Amino acid sequence: MEKLLYRPFDLQVSAEEQWEKRPLVYHFFEIVHILEGSGSREVNLNKLSYAKGDTFLFTPLDCRGFLSETPTRFCSIRFSEIFISQYKQAQDQERALRWLKQLEHIFFQHNRFQCIQITDPGDHRIVGQLIHSMIEEHDQQKDHYQENMQHFISLLLNILARNVADSTREGARDAEEPLINKMLVHIHTHIGEPDRLKMEFLAASFHLSANYVSEYFKKFTGVGLQQYISQYRMKLVEQRLLNSALTIGQIADEFGFTDESHLNRVFRKQHGVSPTVFRKPAVKGVVA
Repeated sequence: MEKLLYRPFDLQVSAEEQWEKRPLVYHFFEIVHILEGSGSREVNLNKLSYAKGDTFLFTPLDCRGFLSETPTRFCSIRFSEIFISQYKQAQDQERALRWLKQLEHIFFQHNRFQCIQITDPGDHRIVGQLIHSMIEEHDQQKDHYQENMQHFISLLLNILARNVADSTREGARDAEEPLINKMLVHIHTHIGEPDRLKMEFLAASFHLSANYVSEYFKKFTGVGLQQYISQYRMKLVEQRLLNSALTIGQIADEFGFTDESHLNRVFRKQHGVSPTVFRKPAVKGVVA
């Protein structure tokens, strides 16, 4: 499985028995569509049900696993930021950045404790057709295979995006939506506003004791609150460095760093190199 870290894209049609024995964290985005079967899935220590036709999204920070109750087949579509980079030409910098932000919205804003609710029959049919077309294209791998898969993923994400948007409009959310999901949405929405991510602000916003916020968050995600915020912010910084033409200063400003030197210090501490050095190979390969 480690070799997938170096692939921009991978598609698998598998039975549940082929899933790893234990839930794991992978370093790529993943769309899982249930072709047949039912059972339970684990997302960051939470066990939830699945059924035929369900579509789930996983981020690079999610721990995931499946356990079948009836024979299960699923299609797993996995891709990294490298895949997005290959999709971009020099003149398409702004479009690529918009695409990245859409990707972030879809994967991070939807209800992490439910499947994507595709209620429109037309959209449901399109998703099924796209999945089967991707499987066929992947199996045959004819000329222009890579470009076709990029277009299929873009179309699939567009359909998922509007269904995520429908489910998150004012008043559309279930009043019983888990508190942890509301906290995750808040963090992702305000990742560039440090004051709104402080323990005291979160405690007041979600009616928890300031001493309990971090414990509650770790209970449901398996990761400490500040560690999660730091990992998520740095993941977005990496995406901007690899897939946009924004300056280091602009990236620092977008994600709430004091200034460029602050981002440089934090980034170097975590990666061992400066943002400029980290960016060079990707820029060289993408903008040529």
